[in-house]
Amino acid sequence: MDFFEQNIDRTGTFSVKWERTKEVFKTEEDVLPMWVADMDFRPPQAISDALKKRVEHGIFGYTFTGETVADAIINWLADRHGWEINKSWITYSPGVVPSIGKAIQALTEPGDRILVQSPVYPPFFSMITDNDRKVENCPLIKKEHQYDIDFDAFEQALKNGVKLFILCSPHNPVGRVWTEDELRRMAELCLAHDVIIVSDEIHSDLILSGHQHVPIASLSKEIAENTITLIAPSKTFNLAGLQASVIICANHDLQKKLNVIAKRQGSFTLNTFGIVAMEAAYRYGEEWLDELLAYLKGNVDVVKSYIADELPELTLVEPEGTYLLWIDCRKLGLSDGELNHLFTHKGKIGFNPGISFGKGGEGFVRMNVACPRSTVIEGLARMKKAIHS
Repeated sequence: MDFFEQNIDRTGTFSVKWERTKEVFKTEEDVLPMWVADMDFRPPQAISDALKKRVEHGIFGYTFTGETVADAIINWLADRHGWEINKSWITYSPGVVPSIGKAIQALTEPGDRILVQSPVYPPFFSMITDNDRKVENCPLIKKEHQYDIDFDAFEQALKNGVKLFILCSPHNPVGRVWTEDELRRMAELCLAHDVIIVSDEIHSDLILSGHQHVPIASLSKEIAENTITLIAPSKTFNLAGLQASVIICANHDLQKKLNVIAKRQGSFTLNTFGIVAMEAAYRYGEEWLDELLAYLKGNVDVVKSYIADELPELTLVEPEGTYLLWIDCRKLGLSDGELNHLFTHKGKIGFNPGISFGKGGEGFVRMNVACPRSTVIEGLARMKKAIHS
């Protein structure tokens, strides 16, 4: 656990999280960044060692994603999630968001409706609208400490001419790890209404104790044929800057359509270091990940206790996965602009404003706790200072 307690200076590394605070939060204040979803932890030593070995070789010509990379992915999914996949299902992409864009372009036409469940990861909206498609939103239902799906509204939305459903599993920002029953019901409704599923499962390895991630495509052969699954080592092992992700698709016809778009874009392979890091992560990262999850659970518990004892004006939505906490600030009675100003200028702490996640995000903030516990405690103290000011 001492490994995760290290406070590492990330300035001078072109860190979006730590070196763009003035631009993002439009302030000259010394803002503590607890927003964008990357971690302040070094990845497993095996990844660093693999990258160092590759650097020491010294030649960085054209590379390809070889058989050993695919084998590492296949073994990881089987061991970690009980999902047996075929090597032919795997293709690669620089990132999950580019993959979402690729799926939208390959499988829908301008003007088509694409379903999302807000509040949800903001690029879902922008990738739809930037590609001249229309957002069909079926907001999640807020219960006291978690969110559920309104299945009647979900089916009605599918009937509105929806062509594609972008699933966030586990869900960012509300932290739900969908149950097998919930996933099966969504998948079967999509099959019934001829709607293809694009499942963003980038947080699938970041599951808190007591919960289990189920890949939606693992539920049946028929569901697998109707699903494109997107995963990456980036959130799990803090490798976002290396830009390497995986597209898993059992349906040859869908995969062929995706590859047509990739060819148009001139996208052929991953960068050398992304390939090396991906294989090392999936081959050697499991022990590190288990330790990370225990540490993150401790951070979540600290926030939960602090809010209950010191900040009764706030409500923490109970997280089941991810390292992103969804905090209800509506009892403060502030507009979203006022809430953002309160934390940024009074508390000098930077959160993702809930409104950026779409309908249902009003009055919330998203807090990243993938950092040393001392940073979490400092962030909580700044929240208290802001609210009590």
